[in-house]
Amino acid sequence: MPKPNCTEEVDVGMIEFARLGRRVVEGRFDGGSMSSDAGVLLLGAVDRKLGLMDAAARCIADPRSPLLIKHGVRSMLRQRVYGLALGWEDLNDHGALRQDVAMQTAVGVDLEMASAPTLCRLEKWADRATAWRLHQVLVDQFIASFKVAPEELVLDFDATDNPLHGQQEGRFFHGYYDSYCYLPLYVFCGQQLLCAYLRPSRIDGAKHAAAILKLLVRRLRQEWPNVRIIFRGDSGFCRQRIINWCERAGVHYIVGLARNARLEAQVEYAQLAMQQLYEQTGHKQRLVGEFSYAAQSWPHERRVITRLEWGELGCNPRFIVTNLDGGAQTLYDALYCQRGEAENRIKEAQVGLFATRTSCHVMRSNQLRMLLAALGYVLIERLRALASAGTALASAQVDTLRIKLLKVAAVITRNTRRIRLYLASHWPSADIFAHAMSQLRSP
Repeated sequence: MPKPNCTEEVDVGMIEFARLGRRVVEGRFDGGSMSSDAGVLLLGAVDRKLGLMDAAARCIADPRSPLLIKHGVRSMLRQRVYGLALGWEDLNDHGALRQDVAMQTAVGVDLEMASAPTLCRLEKWADRATAWRLHQVLVDQFIASFKVAPEELVLDFDATDNPLHGQQEGRFFHGYYDSYCYLPLYVFCGQQLLCAYLRPSRIDGAKHAAAILKLLVRRLRQEWPNVRIIFRGDSGFCRQRIINWCERAGVHYIVGLARNARLEAQVEYAQLAMQQLYEQTGHKQRLVGEFSYAAQSWPHERRVITRLEWGELGCNPRFIVTNLDGGAQTLYDALYCQRGEAENRIKEAQVGLFATRTSCHVMRSNQLRMLLAALGYVLIERLRALASAGTALASAQVDTLRIKLLKVAAVITRNTRRIRLYLASHWPSADIFAHAMSQLRSP
């Protein structure tokens, strides 16, 4: 039996389900104006409160003749980003989504939205200047999220893999990840995304990090001259250029330091003592200490904090270098170890918002796809912060928010005076949905 073409409308007729007692259970795809994504109106409310897609649309130059435009850049961006936030990762999904009345209402149009080929052409308009301007939007949105000037900002830098399965431009094999991939660089401050920079994988993981740090610090200090900025990263970002600049610019840092023979010699006797205690007691031993250390390439000694452990798997030393004051254990446990939270945020962007769908041949188009996922992340994060605070979903991740707040069925009626959504009477998240919308309507 030939496989049906899913891009065309197929008359599936009556669908018969299992019987319930003496009753026949059956269904048809003829319900009219219904949607499984009525929560998209929440995304639209967040977007309009932030002005996010308006700002993003100004970043993309439209080469089309104004007389021939049917779908503007702003509506196409809304359609694409809202679709990602709702879980529709593929452009082909918009062949059907373009007729969804709830999506049309959130985007702000009354007719069919852009087709998949039209959205594909949008990706081809991107260039390096587009990526630069969209990153400015991310940073400006971050700044606007503060009502008062913050006292301290911790910037988390992290690199990860973006696996590739085709012949994309900039495709190289990475030995650590054992695959062909890109090596994007992310910068987060708390849960907010500041940078999503796509790079080829045949580079040092810290490449361009110094330049991005300088740009971010300059922009943040323009807005908040007295803010205390801390650069945080793993040992892949322990580079002289970065650390030296931080010291000159008055930026604090707490960065992982790769193990070597000289560092291990510094803690050799402490580890032997811990080994003896472990053998005597059978309990895992842990110690956080510090010492001064200078690599051969360093201009002077710096403060190094070490975390030593000895257990059934033997020793497991960790080292970090910092110019921060405070107790060694507090800095390690309460500050450096919180760096792992950025990895959860990367997972939300890469997996939850599909930033890894970099299947375009040209790298600049893949960078735009990554930034569209970043815009979707901003919408979800602001929905969580502005509308879900104080509810059971206040700390929910992307997948949970999508399932419990955005993927809701509704019957929709639309006439010249009113668009009405008939939502399920016994929907478990009804109270949270109503609360979120009231929060977004408030000034």
